[in-house]
Amino acid sequence: MDDDSVFRALADASRRQLLDRLREANGQTLGELCDGLRMTRQAVSKHLAILEDANLVSTQRHGREKRHFLNPVPIHEIAQRWISKFERPRLDALSDLKRTLEGDDHE
Repeated sequence: MDDDSVFRALADASRRQLLDRLREANGQTLGELCDGLRMTRQAVSKHLAILEDANLVSTQRHGREKRHFLNPVPIHEIAQRWISKFERPRLDALSDLKRTLEGDDHE
């Protein structure tokens, strides 16, 4: 796995938004992913290509449709490599505190 390509792919807010949309509803077509976004179809395609190159998104053909699927494995491997070096309970407690203080404790 190429950590650099994963970090580069995750560095862009639009690509993270696409990953979030796939997390919510996996297996979307390009048209479905474009719905409600303030990006052109071509821009979404370019972002998806970068996510595919980083192995964060895979595709499958279903007839004439091309469906996009989230591949969480590279993110998990990075989390294991980098976060496991720290104390997970302490990080979880800080994360919980941050969500509570920001009023976002529904997650």
